[in-house]
This record gives sequence, structure tokens and C-alpha cells, in this order.
Amino acid sequence: MQATSYASVKGGFGIQNQRKGLLGFGELRNRTSSGLRSTLCMADRRSCFGGLSLSSVAMGAELTRARIGVDGIFGSSARPRSVKAQASDQDLEDLVPSRPEGKSSGTVLPYVGVACLGAILFGYHLGVVNGSLEYLSKDLGIAENTVLQGWVVSTLLAGATVGSFTGGALADKFGRTRTFQLDAIPLTIGAFLCATAQSVQTMIVGRLLAGIGIGISSAIVPLYISEISPTEIRGALGSVNQLFICIGILGALVAGLPLAANPSWWRTMFGIAIIPSVLLALGMAISPESPRWLFQQGKVSESEKSIKTLYGKERVAEVINDLSTASQGSVEPEANWFDLFSSRYWKVVSVGAALFLFQQLAGINAVVYYSTSVFRSAGITSDVAASALVGAANVFGTAVASSLMDRQGRKSLLITSFSGMAASMLLLSLSFTWKVLAPYSGTLAVLGTVLYVLSFSLGAGPVPALLLPEIFASRIRAKAVALSLGTHWISNFVIGLYFLSVVNKFGISSVYLGFAAVCTLAVLYIASKVVETKGRSLEEIELALNPAT
Repeated sequence: MQATSYASVKGGFGIQNQRKGLLGFGELRNRTSSGLRSTLCMADRRSCFGGLSLSSVAMGAELTRARIGVDGIFGSSARPRSVKAQASDQDLEDLVPSRPEGKSSGTVLPYVGVACLGAILFGYHLGVVNGSLEYLSKDLGIAENTVLQGWVVSTLLAGATVGSFTGGALADKFGRTRTFQLDAIPLTIGAFLCATAQSVQTMIVGRLLAGIGIGISSAIVPLYISEISPTEIRGALGSVNQLFICIGILGALVAGLPLAANPSWWRTMFGIAIIPSVLLALGMAISPESPRWLFQQGKVSESEKSIKTLYGKERVAEVINDLSTASQGSVEPEANWFDLFSSRYWKVVSVGAALFLFQQLAGINAVVYYSTSVFRSAGITSDVAASALVGAANVFGTAVASSLMDRQGRKSLLITSFSGMAASMLLLSLSFTWKVLAPYSGTLAVLGTVLYVLSFSLGAGPVPALLLPEIFASRIRAKAVALSLGTHWISNFVIGLYFLSVVNKFGISSVYLGFAAVCTLAVLYIASKVVETKGRSLEEIELALNPAT
């Protein structure tokens, strides 16, 4: 995700999901008759397939839909508002027309907006040091010490790694909203210490605390949004997280504009981050807790109240029934960290870790951190123009991805995204090696970089953080998301630390060619291992991927 996130090209390949999943079909079809009855109950509610009534369908169709709860989850071409049945070796086909839902009396958007303050802070803290490093280095007496400057930059990533692992445990123990409030503490103190630092030691401590804060945010923002969002728009709302990260990065760039005229402005830049931190704590004090977490804690009446606020009183019984079905027969305690590596869960957990590993090893942070150097080597000297192009491509691509997420599907966008990134990296590599392209190297460097960032922002950026809370069972969701994001931050830190050394040893062209190879491997992995989740409720996905629960 910028250091985390930018997304892909268009979601248009229309690639049909294969029947391979994280679990084999044989295993899923061997479910007991009671399991099938539970799945049938799932299919009977609107939240599973976006508005379906069994009362108008013949008994034969009911039996077919029992299989949909097991098999249909793996079909990529399913529309959120229609039911798809999968025959033995045939494509998905429409079974029953959807029934439009009435207008909900609840509202989820304000609470998604409050959560996205965490995403803004995520992006802002990542980007704020970019323009301010030169000025704060002079004030703190480290202008000639590149090692300490590196610590100022990378300490944030080290803190984020710690925070991402901590966030899952806190969210399970205290709930999602309370964890947001706790998260505001290191975010606020960290920003204050950075803004008032009179020594490099204080600055590093401040960056470490801010890093812990954004690490926690990176885990709980997508988790909370996925758990409170209605099924039919969960993809769009989930990708808003990435959009606000991009806005935070862009905000940090804009905040640095007065630096040239006022060198001490860097303190104000860090201090600005205090405002959204406080607003996050205040906003979460009045935001509803995740109904799913409340239900897991046995707080059914509080869960009903939360559902009423988010979706309206007319959907309370429906959602509670979904939650009951998903947890039917389960008396298991909360998962511990070792459970993530068990044979029962590792297949899905490994997908989460792999997606974030591919996201980082594909070179996004190398491109973002060092795009200015690349542009300069190609003869483009304007830092402002370079940052503006990269930032604009990032925000635009993420906005487009938000509109495509619930139509094209997560898997299609991922494949398109990594394919575009591979092509862009190949273009960048050739622009530095082919002599015939030398007269156009500047243009190709800009074009390749912008296309790469645009491609990233359409899928590889926003989709992993959205997809993982969807495919993880509720029992492991918070910890599994935290583990996946820990993989992201560790790989991010390593790439930032060693990228320049690798470039000096092998050359930028070879490194970009390596990134293109990683993107190609990602496409192959996603095509065979990742499932489509658009239009499915979290409970339905959990029943299909984790039948033992």
C-alpha cells in the first residue's frame, strides 16, 4: 500500500474464475446433510445473494441452491443481485431473478468515513517525511548523516510492523471501535513529538509511535469497514480505504508546498496529523461496534442495535439469522496465533500473506520512493511534476477501482492490475537498455511509471486489504489480517532498506525486469489460488471456505 497502495488498469478482462479454490470441491460436497440445510438457510436470505426469496421457487430449485452455498462462491461471473448455480462441468448460469430490496432506514457511510480517518493518517505519515526530510535534517543537525536520516524514514515502517501484529489482538479483545480509540493515542503522541522535536532521538521516538499507530490502522480499518458494510456495496466501500490512503499521501505532498518559503514549516506538517487523530477517537466514540464482533461475544442485543443503526430495523432479523447460521454448532474459543498455521486455516491465511508479499515485491514502493531519481536520470528535473503525475495517477486509478470492485470482481481486477504492472515494468526496463529507444527515454520513463502506478491502484493496491477480511473466517479474521499486513510491512521495510544497494549492483534495468517477473508470477498465482467474493455475504463465504466452522 503506498508503501502500500496504488491499483491496476481496468477491470475488463472478464476472466472467469476456475473451479479451483482454497478448498477442493470434493471436500465441500462431502458436507453433512445438516451442513447443507445450514447453507440452504443462508441462501434464503437477501444478504447472501442480494435479494432472493425462496417462497417463489420450486422445491427442485431449493435443492439446487443448497449446492450454491458450497460451489457458487467460487464463480467469478456472479452478479451481486442474482443467484448462480454451477453444474458439474459447466459455466455458472442464472437460476432465479433477483428481487429488489427496499430502501434501508440505516446508514453506514458516516461510520465508514470516520474509519477512513485512520486511512488518511496512514497515507499522511508515509508521505510527510518525503518533502520535510531535508529541512528537519538541517534543524536537528543531521544534514550530513545519511544513516540517521534513514532511521527517521524507516523507523515508521518498523513501528508499523509492530502495530500491524498488535492491531489484530486488540481488535479481538476490545472490539473494533475501542481499538480505534486506543490507536489514536500513539498517533497523537507520535505526531506531537515529531512536531516539537529538538533532537533526532525525539524525532525517531515520535516516528516509531506514529508507525505503531498506522500499523494498527492498516489492520483495523479494512477489517471494520468489511464487517459493517452491506454485501452489495462492500467492494466499493472497502476500496474507499485505499482511496483515502492515497488522499493522505497527496495531502502530505500539498502540506509541504510552503517549505521553500518557510523552512521551519516542517514542524507544522507533522503537527497537522494531530487533528485527524483526535477526530478519529471522538468519531469512534459515537460509531456502532461491528455487529459480527458483538455477536461473537454473545452480546446479541447490542449486535441488533448496531445492525439497526447500520442497515435499518427492517434488516435486523435477516442479519442476525445470517450470523446465527454462520456460527451454528460452533462453540470454539477465539483463535490463537498458532491456529493460523493449522491445516484447517493455512490455505486461506497463506493466500493473504502471499497477496501482500506480491504487492510489495512487485516494486510499488521502489517506484514511489525513487520515481524522482528515475525521472532525473531520464532528463526530467521537476520534482513537483514527477510527484504530481504519480499522485494523480494513484488517486485516479483508485477512484476507478472503487466503481469497478462490485461489478468486475476482486479476482479480475487483481489479474488485470498485475498484468499491467508487468507490462509497465518491462517498458521501463527496455527504456534504459535499448539504444534505439534512447531518444525517447524520458518520455518512456514517465509513461512507464505513470502506467505502473495506475495499474497498481486499480487492483494490487486496494484489493488485498478488501479481500482478506472477506475470505478469513470470523474466528481468525482479525489475527489473520494482522499477520498478512505484518508480511506487508516487513517486506516493505526490507525493500526500502536494500533497493538502492541492489540497483547499484545489478542496474535499474535488471531490477525492473525482476519486478516484471514477480508481477507475472502473481498473475499465475492469483488465477489458481484466489477466489471471487463479490456479491457474497461474509457469513456465506465463511461457510463455503471453512465448512468445519
